[in-house]
Amino acid sequence: MTRHSFNQYDINENVSDIIEGLQFREPTEIQHKVLPPFLRGESVVAKSHTGSGKTHAYLLPIFKHLTKEKKVQAVITAPTRELAMQIHEEVKKSLSHSRFGEEVNAKLVVGGSDKQRMMEQLKKNQPQIVVGTPGRILDMTEEGALDLFEAKTFILDEADLMVDLGFIDVVDQILIRMKEDLQVGVFSATIPERLQPFLKKYLQSPAFIEMDTEQLAPESMEHRLVELKHKNPADVIIDISKAIQPYLAIIFTNGKDEADKLAAELTARGMEPGLIHGGLSPRERKRVLKDLKDLRFQYIVATDLAARGIDIQGVSHVINAQMPKESEFYLHRVGRTARAGMEGTAINLYKEEDLPLIEKLRNKGLTFTFYEVKNGEWKEAKDYDRRKNREKQENEMEKKAKQMVRKPKKVKPGYKRKMKYKADKNYKKMKRESYRKGKK
Repeated sequence: MTRHSFNQYDINENVSDIIEGLQFREPTEIQHKVLPPFLRGESVVAKSHTGSGKTHAYLLPIFKHLTKEKKVQAVITAPTRELAMQIHEEVKKSLSHSRFGEEVNAKLVVGGSDKQRMMEQLKKNQPQIVVGTPGRILDMTEEGALDLFEAKTFILDEADLMVDLGFIDVVDQILIRMKEDLQVGVFSATIPERLQPFLKKYLQSPAFIEMDTEQLAPESMEHRLVELKHKNPADVIIDISKAIQPYLAIIFTNGKDEADKLAAELTARGMEPGLIHGGLSPRERKRVLKDLKDLRFQYIVATDLAARGIDIQGVSHVINAQMPKESEFYLHRVGRTARAGMEGTAINLYKEEDLPLIEKLRNKGLTFTFYEVKNGEWKEAKDYDRRKNREKQENEMEKKAKQMVRKPKKVKPGYKRKMKYKADKNYKKMKRESYRKGKK
């Protein structure tokens, strides 16, 4: 893979100081693709997974064009408070290495805080950078506390999640209040059909950027398959937990009811997993996130949407208690581990109905290894291709064994049973011969 340097981009000394302060050695793939057009002031639609370095792909150009003038110059929207808070932390950390000092202010504008106090603060001091959720940003704009018309850049982060959570109409209301020649950056794991009207309305000839498939699944990532058969997923996960020592493992389910059930079953078996899904109250969600940050959990049960809304650090293992329905979701789940060149493991509990998805992912270039877990130890298993061939051979053998038995000319009572007995005898003999040949 070609190596790149930040020096090859049109950055200024301020951005160089930030890059040096954050100890960035070289740009990630998404940064390399986004930085040139975004630094030129072009709008961008970037399809990129979590952990790819996309946040700084849009932050660095914002910092380049930032001035000390006391007006809103960039607006960054995120679908959840937690994600907005994490982006705001990254902005503050970056600014601490810049030459702006105290003269540039980044304001977090999210719900769950005193609305009146926020309005008073904003009216007194307009921040240069606004980071927040669409609902609260629109509130502050309608109340006259925020003036967004002079902003040069607008960022829509996790755009597909914005669509799923029904926030895209709120974003539309914000953009109506901003100038027409706005630079817009849309960052998303997938580009759903429902996002297309928004893109056509607000982005004039944007640069479309997509990560390569091999970038979506790092080489340092291992993909293991464990057949569920008729076992309870909780029992299998408990067995797996005896064979691994994760720093942090995310256990994915396909819905909040399944997440609740699995978390309860794992707890009943002695594990203490965290639980995060869209049905939690803001208070419960905040508590779980604090516990995560304090490293209280080694395992956390999550749904796709809930996990998408937060940036969970230090994930060493991803366990799919249920395989997702789409390959995009699989890639997004496993993208939470093996970050920044670190090793990561995806462990997938699969059923026969999941085989088409596995085949699709194989065709994308992913390598899967089949395993069984017994008494806390991994044992390599035969993959389903070999099993399919074996079953096919056995079916053909069975057919041949039946053909070798001739139907008697005179039919007597019990003849079918006798024919079946002879066919079984032939089949066993053929199987023994086949086994001996295989051993030679």
